[in-house]
Amino acid sequence: MPQKKENFLVQYAPAATSGLLLTLSFPKAGLSYLAFFALIPWLVSLGPLTLKQSFYSGFIAGLFHFITLIYWIVPTIHIYGGLHLTLASSTLILLCFYLALYPAIFAFLLKKLKPNPFFTPLLSACLWIGLEYIRTYAFTGFSWGSLGYSQYSNLMFIQIADLSGVYGVSFLIVLINYFFADLFIISRKKNEEKRSVIAMLFPVILVASTLFYGHQRLAAIDSLMISAQKPVIAVVQGNIEQDLKWSDEFKNKTVEKYLLLSKATLKDQPDLIIWPETALPFYYGYERVLSDLVDQCIRESKTNYLIGSPAFKSDEKETLYYNRAFMLNRFSIVTATYDKNHLVPFGEYVPFGKYLTFLGKITAQAGNFSTGDKSYVPLDFKEHKTGVLICFEILFPNIASGFVKNGADILTTITNDAWFGQTSAPMQHFSMAVFRAVENRRSVARAANTGISGFIDPKGQILETTPLFTDRAITREIPALTLISFYTRYGDIFTVGAMVAFCLAFVVKGIRNPFRRNEK
Repeated sequence: MPQKKENFLVQYAPAATSGLLLTLSFPKAGLSYLAFFALIPWLVSLGPLTLKQSFYSGFIAGLFHFITLIYWIVPTIHIYGGLHLTLASSTLILLCFYLALYPAIFAFLLKKLKPNPFFTPLLSACLWIGLEYIRTYAFTGFSWGSLGYSQYSNLMFIQIADLSGVYGVSFLIVLINYFFADLFIISRKKNEEKRSVIAMLFPVILVASTLFYGHQRLAAIDSLMISAQKPVIAVVQGNIEQDLKWSDEFKNKTVEKYLLLSKATLKDQPDLIIWPETALPFYYGYERVLSDLVDQCIRESKTNYLIGSPAFKSDEKETLYYNRAFMLNRFSIVTATYDKNHLVPFGEYVPFGKYLTFLGKITAQAGNFSTGDKSYVPLDFKEHKTGVLICFEILFPNIASGFVKNGADILTTITNDAWFGQTSAPMQHFSMAVFRAVENRRSVARAANTGISGFIDPKGQILETTPLFTDRAITREIPALTLISFYTRYGDIFTVGAMVAFCLAFVVKGIRNPFRRNEK
């Protein structure tokens, strides 16, 4: 029995270690450099494992990573969803079991393919980002924890996102991990050193090229930003506690707080004032007294407002509810709206709710919303257009690029992260907006109820942020670029190509193996 326990630790402890190291590369720990080394223990340990053991090893790596990364789900649904702590913990574990399948499948397929050592680093990186891409969109999608997001503050390294999206950064991270894993392996197997060194030249050249490209792009975007138009944007952080947000007794105080904070920004003459997701805890335009207070403030401010509010549409058959952003001009006239179309499953709606009537939402206060249209039409203010991504939508690159292709010269994200408390989730959520900025070469303005609010420029540089759980309004000039990046125009062609390359490797192996058997 002790021998079996020892074997288990030898086989799977490296995977658990890699999972924990990966988490440390993300906020709050924020040790981003660890991402380039985190996978090494696991990758080295895969060598002697069987196909089944490799799958288990990947599953353990993923389980340790995701449980420690998205632990904040437990307090969120326990406090605001009203689930017992046991059920909340079970929800986290079930989600992490699903997410852990991706590194498990990665290890299984890589072991199954057994590629030539010369191609292993490249094909493993192709497989990894292919699985990240699938995870982004499968079953409504959940890309939280994609490797590339760990590098949001590494500006020179992430500039390739305007070619490949965040997946290109993940690709390089896996490639670098394999580089160091190979170094470790050849230090122990000197007879393979010559072949391995040649194989490792490609990752070195690719990383060097990435850094050179990053240096060039940073200089080029700096030059464009100097001559770009720079609208003045204000973001308002009302800091409304979640358990008070929908209270009837607190509605007036909520509105008064937003009006007061907005008026404080007028000395900077903003072109647009942005309030967070569902900042108004009522149906704007229908509750006349509170709506009139908002309208009066807008007219006195003599500027444009982008305001989050719930909305509804009724006909004879049913009433549909929406998570909406209203664009209002200086006369408090609604000029355009956007309804959130990528909703949070079990948070804002129940999948297959007509059939799964026994299921409910895990955050009851969030509302039961319907999906908006997917035309991604930007909202106009003055001579500018902004694409509005509401909360969860910032995780999806196709939504941001859809707005930019339709003419948005600025991106806005409005959210309510009060659910997350003082956990690492608000910073993790904010960091994803950096990649939407770089991918599309657009400034991003972010207004969050309790924070983090702030501004990001088209290089991905964080210009200014607010602390969590403070009443704050900040104003800043941000550059409005109009160029269309390769990624905006062509989307995930790099990632799709990587997936095709890995599939072709399997096809080639399938053709070669029967051929070899026939030779014998």
